[in-house]
Amino acid sequence: MRTDKQHITSKRIDVPSEFQSFFSHFYSAQNNTNQAITKTLLPNFQTIMVFSFGTPIHFNTVNNTQINLEKCIVLGPIKQPFDYTLSSGAEMLVVHFKNDAFYRFFSKVIISDLLPINPDALLNQNCFTNLWHLIKNEATNNRINLMLDFCKPYLKSSETAFENFQKHKDYYTVFNPIKMIAQETNQSERTIQLNHKKYFGYTAKEKSRYERFIQAIELLQNQTSKIDWFEIIETCGYYDQSQLIHDFKHFTNYSPNQYLKFQQNVCSAK
Repeated sequence: MRTDKQHITSKRIDVPSEFQSFFSHFYSAQNNTNQAITKTLLPNFQTIMVFSFGTPIHFNTVNNTQINLEKCIVLGPIKQPFDYTLSSGAEMLVVHFKNDAFYRFFSKVIISDLLPINPDALLNQNCFTNLWHLIKNEATNNRINLMLDFCKPYLKSSETAFENFQKHKDYYTVFNPIKMIAQETNQSERTIQLNHKKYFGYTAKEKSRYERFIQAIELLQNQTSKIDWFEIIETCGYYDQSQLIHDFKHFTNYSPNQYLKFQQNVCSAK
């Protein structure tokens, strides 16, 4: 758990081993100040479910669309950055779906970027509203345990075709996993592309671009001396400096130098 200089109490919570193929982690945050606080969430290509237990939480997309959260919504897959504002007294719990888990839970994925969806609409039931009422007055750990118990009847096994993507999950920045899987399974690349979007909600090309950017971020964070931008460009496979800058603006709304200056205002799910 940490409390930053603006007095937001936040913590990343590990997932019990039984559920680690479904969720990467949970995140909770509470604004204990008397003023609203805004942060930027970097893309993570995960679908998230956000519960609000205090005053309303506001999300602002890159298109200046404001989403107001009072109970529970689903967002994602998160492909571009967006700002979120915790008003005074706001408290949230975020569930990060992993790999094909959202598809396994709901038998569908969300295609539109940052389109807010009431999860009850996905199951044609009021079960998430009921879950919110069940956990709203509980401590964070109890909320998570109750939510995991609620999830159990809905969690299904991965489909066989998904295992091919798992086998090639480390190849996004080096090879074309779609082409490799198509060759190995004697299927068309188009079929593999459709399956990829079916399970994840995004294309392999989008994922490859994101993984290259994340590699650049990690290299930046590990620099202990003057930053060698050309080394980062070469290591991550960028054509030139302009392509690196373009990706930073796409995924963070900042240039690389601006990101270094303002990164304390940026939240990364990783």
